[in-house]
Amino acid sequence: MDSNPTGLAVVIFMLLSIQIFCPAGVAGDITGVCYGRNGNNLPTPADTVALYKTNNIDAIRMYEPFADMLEALRGSGLSVAFGPRNEEIQSLAQDPAAATNFVATWITPYQNDVAIKWITIGNEVFPGENAPFVAAAIRNVNAALTNFGVTGISVTTVLAMNALTNSYPPSAATFLPDLTEIMTEISSILSETNSPLMTNIYPYFAYASDPYHISLDYASFKSDTPVVIDGDLKYNNMFEAMVDGFNAALEKINAGNVVVMVAESGWPTEGNPPYTSVDNAKAYNLGIRTCGGSERKRTPRRPETPVDVFLFAMFRENQKDGPVEQSFGIFAPDMTPVYDLFCY
Repeated sequence: MDSNPTGLAVVIFMLLSIQIFCPAGVAGDITGVCYGRNGNNLPTPADTVALYKTNNIDAIRMYEPFADMLEALRGSGLSVAFGPRNEEIQSLAQDPAAATNFVATWITPYQNDVAIKWITIGNEVFPGENAPFVAAAIRNVNAALTNFGVTGISVTTVLAMNALTNSYPPSAATFLPDLTEIMTEISSILSETNSPLMTNIYPYFAYASDPYHISLDYASFKSDTPVVIDGDLKYNNMFEAMVDGFNAALEKINAGNVVVMVAESGWPTEGNPPYTSVDNAKAYNLGIRTCGGSERKRTPRRPETPVDVFLFAMFRENQKDGPVEQSFGIFAPDMTPVYDLFCY
């Protein structure tokens, strides 16, 4: 899904004057919230940044660079992710000058006081006509960053589950045959630059499309016992199984050292009852992060690696398509919480 008007997005998590987010966990564990603009009644960038800060949110993901938001982020300390629109990928791949211009416009003017950490080249463009251009675009943007002397920014891409096949059980997952060569090249770049592979993970959609075979407890972190047993690995929740599907697919192309990061994940509060509800959304988003604990969730396949997550989304956006897409937001446009995500 995608808060980008031409994309497909959906992910993230936070709250208001009562402290909804727990204090930050161990160093390196990120919980962010996606920020979209498909609404005609959203708060100002300054008020939005203040809301992130009030709730101890670590990071913000935008679906394209917004100059007013980047200005508001100066000095905020928030880690920032954004990238070009999907329709710009081909030009970034074919014209190094386009990559130079992107960095000169959106990175160097802000690098001293905005903590830009990730540039996302493509949101859910695999499979699709833009997929063959992503690797070259990543290379060109990396080269432009180097030419400007910019360090500390990971250039990556964002995949949805439809980039995988045979994803049950998780260990069987592979990239689609048509994507294997492309993903091998991209993963090689990510490995060389120590950059994560970003993924959009949505147990809600799997559950809502097949509630007969997928239980609510498994989809929303409510199960205390394993639901899926995959060899020696046991899965209590679908989120970890989906992340490990990408881990298994990376291993099969000799890229097991590439870390999987979740660029979007969330649950809608309305629009498709009984699957959508405030209770289900709250349970899912609380499950993403160990509330009151010291560590982010790990997965059975990568027990030593914390899963950094962007939750979807900061605000309800009234210009998205349909009631489900409009109701992923944790906050209403007036900045009051749709539901309280207390730490227990």
